[in-house]
Amino acid sequence: MLDKEEIKKIIPQREPFLMIDKVEEYIPGESCIAYKNVNEDEYYFKGHFPGNPIMPGVLMVEALAQTGAVAILSMEENKGKNALFGGINNLKFKKQVVPGDTLKLEVKIIKKKGPIGIGEALATVDGKVAVKGELTFAIV
Repeated sequence: MLDKEEIKKIIPQREPFLMIDKVEEYIPGESCIAYKNVNEDEYYFKGHFPGNPIMPGVLMVEALAQTGAVAILSMEENKGKNALFGGINNLKFKKQVVPGDTLKLEVKIIKKKGPIGIGEALATVDGKVAVKGELTFAIV
């Protein structure tokens, strides 16, 4: 289990843009399972949407990307580097995420070739799919 301070030793994102709260488990270069506790005081709820707060889909995707980055950037050869988006494929939003939800974030690295790779990404709330798709990344 990694807390926020340990996560910050692996990926470069910081508050308010650090989108994962803890890592349950990870295998460097292979996979990561992390969690985001969606609190009512998140900065984006002020405008998305007043009176009907919903976590923006792009931020759910960012949380998944950061989860995948933990798996990739924890590899010894990638320490101190960054993982950038190279593409998003077959992404589907299936459920709204609201304050009080805990987003379970799972990324499995399914392909790597040089500095480019693809992660199979899945975000769920209480076992129900919120987002799923493939994220392409580039290590820089």
